[in-house]
Amino acid sequence: MAATTVPLLLLLAATVAAAADLSVYHNVHPRSASPLESIIALARDDDARLLFLSSKAASAGAASAPVASGQTPPSYVVRAGLGSPAQPMLLALDTSADATWAHCSPCGTCPASSLFVPANSSSYAPLPCSSSMCPILQGQPCPDRDPFDSAAPLPSCAFSKPFADASFQAALASDWLHLGKDSIPNYAFGCVGSVSGPTSNLPKQGLLGLGRGPMALLSQVGNMYSGVFSYCLPSYKSYYFSGSLRLGAAGQPRAARYTPMLRNPHRSSLYYVNVTGLSVGRSPVKVPAGSFAFDPSTGAGTVVDSGTVITRWTAPVYAALREEFRRHVAAPSGYTSLGAFDTCFNTDEVAAGGAPAVTIHMDGGVDLALPMENTLIHSSATPLACLAMAEAPQNVNSVVNVVANLQQQNLRVVFDVANSRVGFARESCN
Repeated sequence: MAATTVPLLLLLAATVAAAADLSVYHNVHPRSASPLESIIALARDDDARLLFLSSKAASAGAASAPVASGQTPPSYVVRAGLGSPAQPMLLALDTSADATWAHCSPCGTCPASSLFVPANSSSYAPLPCSSSMCPILQGQPCPDRDPFDSAAPLPSCAFSKPFADASFQAALASDWLHLGKDSIPNYAFGCVGSVSGPTSNLPKQGLLGLGRGPMALLSQVGNMYSGVFSYCLPSYKSYYFSGSLRLGAAGQPRAARYTPMLRNPHRSSLYYVNVTGLSVGRSPVKVPAGSFAFDPSTGAGTVVDSGTVITRWTAPVYAALREEFRRHVAAPSGYTSLGAFDTCFNTDEVAAGGAPAVTIHMDGGVDLALPMENTLIHSSATPLACLAMAEAPQNVNSVVNVVANLQQQNLRVVFDVANSRVGFARESCN
């Protein structure tokens, strides 16, 4: 741990104009007046997300381009356009998926209230099964050429994907993708044409794949964004916010602290970083040796993810963190469990400022000091607060740590793929 680094809580983000800057909205309408109850409800779907993150491709080096990445969609969306002329749509941000997809007309079983209509776009083109991207999506194999007509066109690439308790069928296609003032031609995406099974957990919007694989945004645009994007995620508690997705090197925060980005060939879409330790207040958390070690063969390590709600630590790490946090708080009546949280306490019994900050230490001297709003979730109905982190479920994910979006809120997180690094800087999005 680098004791000489400046805490990221004090860093300010630069405000220089960017290549493309899109407003980010959370598509979560709190189900309770209490922030605590709202987060508990959101985090119920994290198990399916963690299952997706902890799964790995069948063989080393295998490409992976998941179309659907968890039981519910990621919580943050941007306004985009697809086609010529541009048809407006919402796309969920997903840093752990590669493929962009949209609900397409005609689709009587799609849950979306508005569908992309390929027939209304002059630039829409289905991609054939011979496309290099079809195998990435595990599309249906191409038939043999007709021996009597070798010039006959091959059928379009069709594929199906499971999603929660349902599945959908889609075609691989290309069209113009419009992000802010930028327009990207021949962008490959999945055009969903039918859904089978229950649709209650299916997203009502499409998805923008921001992973690291060959179908992801940065891979498809070449040098257009210099291999860099960032986002600032607004709090779930805020109805008025100015979150943003910033595409390109211009306007990224000059004061950001960077940690190396690691690559797992089994899960090539994910953004791994090397966590070296945790602190509660000024006290280091005593974890077993090797608890944060990156191991591509098992998937172990730490992932920065936009779609998981609350940060999860593997069992030995979380047990040590919880013990140190409780030692600092010293709640007289002890601690209770609520939803995914097991360290909830009566705030009337704890002196103001009694809850310590949690700091995540990473390679490169990055000390990510989480402000109280990213560490503690309060109930507005009762004098109750909970440590806003949890243990990774043993039956889902026992090796991967996930730094989730609740802990990333009001931070500018920079994914600099070109230079293999992830950066952090403080920035208010509320």
